[in-house]
Amino acid sequence: MPERVDKRTGTVLAFDFGEKRIGIAVGEWELLRAHPLTTIRLETNAERFSAIAALIAEWQPSSLVVGRPLSLDGATHAMTARCTRFANQLRGRFGLPVDHADERLSSTEAEAQLRSAGNRVRKRSEYVDAVAAQLILQTYFADMTSSDHGSLPTEPGHADDRRTDTLSH
Repeated sequence: MPERVDKRTGTVLAFDFGEKRIGIAVGEWELLRAHPLTTIRLETNAERFSAIAALIAEWQPSSLVVGRPLSLDGATHAMTARCTRFANQLRGRFGLPVDHADERLSSTEAEAQLRSAGNRVRKRSEYVDAVAAQLILQTYFADMTSSDHGSLPTEPGHADDRRTDTLSH
């Protein structure tokens, strides 16, 4: 049975998981706004989870969101399984509800936004993962607030099955 978050309140941390970097964004249900937070560029899982633990201690989120990569046609691939494993590890380590959100084209959109804002290549590469996490979380907020659900699903097979290409500002 999926976990459910009964109230849409509090802080949410979102993750754009990658094998080399993890982009992180923060948002608030009350404001329905997401902001890029940081990018973790650490080698070992122990270092990564230690950095995540520090962020969770600082921000005290009520839930977490992990971007779920899919092919443009919606098919899963190797990275989808890795992100699902990462989400399960977050849930197990921190005891917080973890939801998934479609992250198709989030890095491409993040790169385009940074380029249009006049950021040079080096600056764009520094922030692209955190901005991608912001886009994932902003899309998640838009998707969940437009649904008719009284509570939020936190397992695959619910919110992550819908394609959400739009970005709400």
